[in-house]
Amino acid sequence: MYLLSDYDYTLPAELIAQVPVRRRDEARLMLLAKEGRKTSHYTFADLPRLLQPSDLLVINDTRVIRGRLTGTKDTGGRVEVLLLHYPGKLLEKQIVTPLRGPSGKPLQPMMTQTEKIREARPSSSTDSLVCECLVKASRPPRAGSKIHFAGDLRATVLGAAEGVYDMAFEFSGDFNALLDRIGQVPLPPYIKRNGQQPLDCDDGRAYQTVYAKKNGAVAAPTAGLHFSRQLLHQLNDRGIEVAAVTLHVGYGTFLPVRVTDIRQHKIHPETYELTDETASAINAAKEAGRRILAVGTTTVRVLEYAADTTGRVRPGSGRCDLFIYPGFRYKVIHGLITNFHLPKSTLLMLVSAFAGRHFILDAYEEAIRRKYRFYSYGDAMLIW
Repeated sequence: MYLLSDYDYTLPAELIAQVPVRRRDEARLMLLAKEGRKTSHYTFADLPRLLQPSDLLVINDTRVIRGRLTGTKDTGGRVEVLLLHYPGKLLEKQIVTPLRGPSGKPLQPMMTQTEKIREARPSSSTDSLVCECLVKASRPPRAGSKIHFAGDLRATVLGAAEGVYDMAFEFSGDFNALLDRIGQVPLPPYIKRNGQQPLDCDDGRAYQTVYAKKNGAVAAPTAGLHFSRQLLHQLNDRGIEVAAVTLHVGYGTFLPVRVTDIRQHKIHPETYELTDETASAINAAKEAGRRILAVGTTTVRVLEYAADTTGRVRPGSGRCDLFIYPGFRYKVIHGLITNFHLPKSTLLMLVSAFAGRHFILDAYEEAIRRKYRFYSYGDAMLIW
């Protein structure tokens, strides 16, 4: 169960959903019950009657930023940039304590990235952010090179490690508003657009949950895409409690596993927040013996990362690098809503750890036979 090949399956290309269904909650829903290894079939609109009024539903309220940017280098070459992570606030001056050599004499201090940006700022009205990015260009940009975007947005390449670039962006006004104006929705590569928007799909709306709140994700928490406002009202009318965590979905969720033994894979950290209010709701449900249902693998990772050995979660924020694969002991959740995931992906490993690898792969084969739609714009599973 630790071999990468253990998580492979063959998917016909025509089952990769290129657009969502007309209404969010019209997607199909496969119900998996671990007890008895049973599957049954519904639509997502059936969810309120499949849950109990005592259930606690935990969602991820991250908001996808328009983080795909097209720019030009000083040399005129075209560059495509995908923002992976940004601090969410303006940088502040950092203080560096000079290092000392064996003789006690101070060594030449290194400038921090922040100081480099401040030196290069053209005017006091310009703000700066350092972002982690992926860069696509005919030739990889070197440290110090400049990239120009629309809206007077400029960036300086600070350096790169393992294919991820640190870039200092200089801009005027609100950064998120600027991205909304000049950026593009960062759709995954298996959704084909070729520069043209389908007439029946507005990706700017469709690739965003209706409860998206906090800017920072470069990919949607796709299990949440099936919730309509009407469905949320129905859940509320049924007495089902909803709580929110935040995990800004980033590079780590989709980074290919390139090792034969999956235990050697490392997850790229992603920013998360678990508030006091949500922690209290989860711990109260736990103590009362109520079921806790996570909407999406991103929510699962936050809850299990923040849990102690008894399953109580701690409020806080930081960077989550939890990699869940078979053998992991779940401490918080009793159920999971999730989409169908790519072969050999960490997400497939996570759901296999929850429901059992053989059961999951058998369910995937059944979904293929029944022509379920796969991946981000596809159908969903509910696993108890």
